[in-house]
Amino acid sequence: MVSVKSTMLALGTPAPAFRLKDTEGNWVTIDDFEDSTALLVIFMCNHCPYVRHLSEGLVDYAKEFLGQGVAIVGINANDAERYPDDAPEKMMAEKVRAGYPFPYLFDPEQTVARAYKAACTPDFFLFDRERCLVYRGRFDASTPKNNEAVTGAELRSATNAVLAGHEISAEQKPSIGCNIKWRPGNEPEWFG
Repeated sequence: MVSVKSTMLALGTPAPAFRLKDTEGNWVTIDDFEDSTALLVIFMCNHCPYVRHLSEGLVDYAKEFLGQGVAIVGINANDAERYPDDAPEKMMAEKVRAGYPFPYLFDPEQTVARAYKAACTPDFFLFDRERCLVYRGRFDASTPKNNEAVTGAELRSATNAVLAGHEISAEQKPSIGCNIKWRPGNEPEWFG
């Protein structure tokens, strides 16, 4: 298992727009969440051991914050031809298995992942009401390789701060996970 770190997109970056299909075949756009106090965009996939390690914690986080005005969307940008476990038809089964209470979208052209400069799964991007990036970093310190408990402490702290209208420290630790599986020839300049 090779791990990579988030590119740490510049804080204050406006949320790139998206229009992608969810696991039920419905189009979902960033405008669908315009009434939300905050928006969390998670780049994730079905098979990544880092995502699977956090999946129960992600569900707990979502259940806590969806009712507080935070919109959450998961996006799978992996090359489904070379990685069939991440194919759209398998996303519904993964959503059910994990119990994700948020839309799970597929980015077949990988344009949304490129716009967000997403590098790994999971990669978290938290935007405030004005849809400016206020947090990009890890869920917490837990990984499949250590014995730390999955708490979501770092993302929870940032989310509570944005909901309270408080500043979030710019000292944020990058998310670590499997690299996004770029289609051949589609690798972005930051992909090493």
